[in-house]
Amino acid sequence: MKEPFKALVVDKVDDEFSVKVKKLSLESLPQSDVLIKVYYSGINYKDGLASIPDGKIVKNYPFIPGIDLVGKVVSSKDPRFQEGEEVIATSYEIGVSRFGGYSEYASIPGDWIVPLPKNLTPKEAIVLGTAGFTAALSIQRLEENRVSPEKGAVLVTGATGGVGSLAVSMLAKRSYHVVASTGKGEEHEYLYKVGANEIISRDDVYNGEIKALSKQKWQGAIDPVGGNTLASILIHIQYGGSVAVSGLTGGNKVPTSVFPFILRGVNLLGIDSVYCPMAMRQKVWERLATYLKPDNLLDFIQNEISIDELPKYLPTILKGKIRGRVIVRL
Repeated sequence: MKEPFKALVVDKVDDEFSVKVKKLSLESLPQSDVLIKVYYSGINYKDGLASIPDGKIVKNYPFIPGIDLVGKVVSSKDPRFQEGEEVIATSYEIGVSRFGGYSEYASIPGDWIVPLPKNLTPKEAIVLGTAGFTAALSIQRLEENRVSPEKGAVLVTGATGGVGSLAVSMLAKRSYHVVASTGKGEEHEYLYKVGANEIISRDDVYNGEIKALSKQKWQGAIDPVGGNTLASILIHIQYGGSVAVSGLTGGNKVPTSVFPFILRGVNLLGIDSVYCPMAMRQKVWERLATYLKPDNLLDFIQNEISIDELPKYLPTILKGKIRGRVIVRL
């Protein structure tokens, strides 16, 4: 293919930083196993960080962000993937150190690619994307540690975000009693719609005080927030319960003690969706296409935008103004 194609390029030269849609050629892409015609990408927190000069995500410029993508194989040197096959690529170094999904074409190593499951359309797959995969992996790890619907409520923090809202819906589909935490009072109707049984405020999770232990409230939690919020969650987890943590929007320091772990046997489960082994990755995607697939999945789309609209939309995720998912149509 010799015709130029569109891509969002972030660039930094001395003190000048830019985020612009440009026309590129295939020679501009890294040479790799599989060339993909990108259908969709999404807006994630890392993508927002990649769009600012001090985001500490991008190391080398110029660069194409976008940590997830869904598309069709155009050509492949990897025998596992055939021309015309629809695929998903998320995480690893995509959109961090390797050109990502904000491009009409992407060149990706075969080891980072998952075939699109039969029960997912490309649009459904990108609505899930990295956020949905992280939520599903969190549920997988909780259930591996004996969290189950009959044992009590499960808390989800940051519940209007991508990971949070999808986790609420997936837990509801698994018949859990879901407690959703949010600081956005105007979004209660949305959270009930996606499956929350109860809604509490951020202050109900962390009120400014962290004790050694406190009243046992939840058998488990999915927390993409971290920081003081995570510390406060831990002191309220039931005996033998677990917390799956996947983010740090609330900070990377967790001022906790050993008491929840040694007196209540609480498990703190780190959720790594970036380098999750491929066997587990494929297993989770198959579950996302079946019993974890939220009902009315497309209702999670807050906006569907074009690549030309990306520069104005990317900062919104850093300001907490995205509810559910914003997807990018390539």
